[in-house]
Amino acid sequence: MQVKLHPQFHEDVLVTCSCGKTFTTGSITEKLTVEVCSLCHPLYTGEEKFLDTKGSVDKFLKKEEQAKEFKKTSAAQKKMKKDKQERGSQSLRDLLGQ
Repeated sequence: MQVKLHPQFHEDVLVTCSCGKTFTTGSITEKLTVEVCSLCHPLYTGEEKFLDTKGSVDKFLKKEEQAKEFKKTSAAQKKMKKDKQERGSQSLRDLLGQ
């Protein structure tokens, strides 16, 4: 058996949640910090809770708006291109009306 192959296991590790609840467990780290625990998790509390980490929802909505604008501009460009093709190529004489 190799020596010092496995990390050291700590029996009494203090786990701290962002809601303030603390409890002890076993882990290889000496201290743990978690965002959601059984006291504040929506599955256990039965309440809906909106968790937006680092504005990810706002980023998504902004990208969605940009996509809509891009679709509008690209549709307008396609229409202009199609109109140009429908007119066809004319000679200079035809354009001057002679």
